[in-house]
Amino acid sequence: MEDEEAAAVLKAVGRQIKAWREAAGMTQVELGAAIGYGEEMVSSVERGRRVPKPEFLDAADEALGAGGKIAAMKKDVEEARYPKKVRDLKKLEEESVELGAYASLHVHGLLQTPEYAQALYEMRLPAYSEDEIESHVAARMARKSVFERTPRPHLTFVQEEVTLRRPIGGRLVLRRQLEHLLEVGRLRHVEIQVMPTDCEDHAGMAGPLRLLKLRDGKTLGHSEAQLHSRVISDPREVQILEMRYGMIRAQALTPRESLAFIKKVLGDET
Repeated sequence: MEDEEAAAVLKAVGRQIKAWREAAGMTQVELGAAIGYGEEMVSSVERGRRVPKPEFLDAADEALGAGGKIAAMKKDVEEARYPKKVRDLKKLEEESVELGAYASLHVHGLLQTPEYAQALYEMRLPAYSEDEIESHVAARMARKSVFERTPRPHLTFVQEEVTLRRPIGGRLVLRRQLEHLLEVGRLRHVEIQVMPTDCEDHAGMAGPLRLLKLRDGKTLGHSEAQLHSRVISDPREVQILEMRYGMIRAQALTPRESLAFIKKVLGDET
């Protein structure tokens, strides 16, 4: 585990499962056989070394007669699966009344379909394991709850044209991703803009950026590059990011023009 918080959650869950198993008079082998898992998996979960999937917890709950007490831990376990930096970012997004992001290399994470996100993580080097890919994709999809929160936050995105054309995951995945952008872009609290490649003036040449305006009135920045991801709280640095993002939005196509542009790109893909 990469952080103490997640490790503590998994150890607590493991202790509960072990306590229920021993109270039921079952061995790890017997519990594994009853729920369709091996002894090694049961042992690893009880020691907090493996993250149990929801179906594992549901099956263990039923087999041990826990009356829903083990199954009730699914939400805590699911969040513990996510990398710490993702959990921290999700908390900030949940506190935001306004969020703005400029993406230059790929479709922004909050706008991605599961298939598109899967393809991105499958390309990572060193290669992720299947479990790691599944965890990262699930974490990214969980962050999309920001679109459904009430009251609705104001969400703005600027996408480089190339992110609409690069066939990450193949043409079918790209096509579905473009269709999803059109669906999201029609939401009243969302604005998606496109920065055309032939735009001569461009304030975003320093790379992608993100701005989060929180309920308490504070504004934070966020940047991510290669092996580093950091939250920017220094008011002077945040002011620079706000200035750049405002100029990027002014230089990009308007939201209406951008949806028309995405439709055209989608038509080119057929």
